[in-house]
Amino acid sequence: MTIMKLTQYSILLLTGIALFLSACTKTDIVDSEVTYLPKIDVVGGSSIQLACDATSFTDPGASATEGGVDVALTTSIHGNYFGSSAVDGPDEYVVNYSAVNKDGIPGAAMRTILWPECNGDLVTSIAGMYSMTVERNGNMDPQYKNNKYFFMKDLGGGQYQLSDAIGGYYDKGRGYGPDYAATGFVVTANDIPNNDFTHDGTIGVGAFGGNLIMTAFSVNPATRTINFTTDWDFGYVFVVTLTQIDL
Repeated sequence: MTIMKLTQYSILLLTGIALFLSACTKTDIVDSEVTYLPKIDVVGGSSIQLACDATSFTDPGASATEGGVDVALTTSIHGNYFGSSAVDGPDEYVVNYSAVNKDGIPGAAMRTILWPECNGDLVTSIAGMYSMTVERNGNMDPQYKNNKYFFMKDLGGGQYQLSDAIGGYYDKGRGYGPDYAATGFVVTANDIPNNDFTHDGTIGVGAFGGNLIMTAFSVNPATRTINFTTDWDFGYVFVVTLTQIDL
């Protein structure tokens, strides 16, 4: 009796295995197609530094291919601190190259371009490139010391535009990037040797917003430094020391 039960069980097990294998051998035919991601080759280096007295710049460009075939390339340019959409004067620029393949999948590459501002003598001109050290509400950690680069851009007529009126505190010190720089502030030099500057006006602090005003600004030609203080209505006071550097 026991043998009979085992035999029936074995037959049922073998039948189940056969049905499973039969199902597994059925082949469903599925159409497939290879897609190639956009490949972007940037001509020249990923970063370029110009001379401060450069008069123009022509981007070396880039090329985009999909499976070895050329595809359309889109190029866009943005000045981080002075906002131009073309490389047309002192600033730090980002050039973005992008392309899309036939399936709508994007590809991208980028290049940075540094166009420095020529250094003034801090007697007749405060233009130039500086490192930044900044304290906020009396506190200054190492990450906020000697960061680069600060632009003091000569607008002509004794006016100078600052790349970041809080000395790169969030942009460089925190590493948040240029979207968190306090851009757009302009100082007028009435008499540099006598530290006579006009700094009226209010700006925001990048993506944070708010109102930032300047309360002090002075120059020391002997140490090649500029010191200024800005007061943000979010409850913070920034004391910035700029030290002129040669690139």
